[in-house]
Amino acid sequence: MTRLCVPLTAFNPEPFVASVPGSKSLTNRALILAAQRIGVTRISRALHCDDTDYLAGCLNRFEGISVEKLPDGYRVVRDRETIGAPSGELYVGGAGTPARFLLSFAAMAEGESVICGNQRLSERPMGDLLRAFDGMGVSYTCLGEPDRLPIRIHGAPIAARRWSVSGTTSSQFTSSLLLLAAQQTGGPITVEVSGKLVSRPYVEMTIQMLENCGIRVGRESAQTFVVEPAMPRTDVIEIEADASGMSYFLGAAALTGTRVIIPNIGRGSAQGDLGFAKLLGRMGCDVRLNENSIELSGAPLQAISVDMEEMPDTVLTLSTVATAATGVTKISNVANLRVKECDRIHAPVTELRRLGVHAEEGPDWLTVVPNGGVRPAKIETYDDHRVAMSFALLGLLHPGIEIENPGCVAKSFPGFWSELERFSRHHQAGEQVTAPVEWRRAS
Repeated sequence: MTRLCVPLTAFNPEPFVASVPGSKSLTNRALILAAQRIGVTRISRALHCDDTDYLAGCLNRFEGISVEKLPDGYRVVRDRETIGAPSGELYVGGAGTPARFLLSFAAMAEGESVICGNQRLSERPMGDLLRAFDGMGVSYTCLGEPDRLPIRIHGAPIAARRWSVSGTTSSQFTSSLLLLAAQQTGGPITVEVSGKLVSRPYVEMTIQMLENCGIRVGRESAQTFVVEPAMPRTDVIEIEADASGMSYFLGAAALTGTRVIIPNIGRGSAQGDLGFAKLLGRMGCDVRLNENSIELSGAPLQAISVDMEEMPDTVLTLSTVATAATGVTKISNVANLRVKECDRIHAPVTELRRLGVHAEEGPDWLTVVPNGGVRPAKIETYDDHRVAMSFALLGLLHPGIEIENPGCVAKSFPGFWSELERFSRHHQAGEQVTAPVEWRRAS
């Protein structure tokens, strides 16, 4: 199945108020924290998507924990101090963050837990977290390839008080250990990150959520964190809008020269992808970061060179927006994109070339060089939600853009297609349109 876009032919001057779901990253962290708290915890404005539903379903299978899906979030109940490991495997599909969080969470459960995923997730590295487990005394068994899922975790108390983890592959390993540290007893836990900590804003996001829940996190240095374990003190965790999901509608406004407002996120957000709005400001857009909303008005775009290590999930969005900019856009310091849901350096370069756009790649960089047009093409998504959503934006301007496997957006933004259709209809308002302006199945 594919989807085909009808380009915009009219532009409503009124701003489009986008309905962006709650942050996937924050929802995943909130589910783990709620499962660590004895009692009833409600997570509101949460994102319901494949990743978060996989994590909620897995947590629900631990003895002593129940997770109920609500219309606007989740209700998590824990009725005992020590939980039991689930029987059977914990399958998380392609969800990397839930897998890495569950590996640590399972270390505190009585019994043995097996975490597994789909083929792509089983190819993604877990070794940095396992090396940390070696130093902590956490016992595990790799049931397939070394340092890959499926992995059996043997739950037991952790005696070590100083933990070390490499930060060079993924920040998720550091966040996983910070969340695990919050569950400990017997005094502070020090988590030391060796090597360069990639995607640091995601770790800062974890720390902010821990502190919002009453768990103090101090710092011995820029990469050494001291967690003072405690049960989360709040019974309601509210989730702000997803900054990664926001990027698609900021990008849509930038490409079409229109105005968009994103509510439920503001300048104080710890989400690193908030920086994407600032990048579009550098490219020429008018951007306003308000207390509880983000506003952007599109304008003629100028190319930029940018280090995107701290906002990797928006690299694909920028690569498509760059097709409308004057000059060469270079995105650098993103080597870890090669071990995401797909190779997110090679994939956009391949698909841009399919569209007739000149693009190049290197070990940790890519460039986009607009050459006057975008030709019709069927976009391969590599079963990656961010490829699908980013390249869909080009269909707002160029006819004949088809997106294969559109259902993959369910991983992070299940309502994306209806929201993009609403964006199209909003800007067609007032014009007589003979064909429906919507995303539709191609014949």
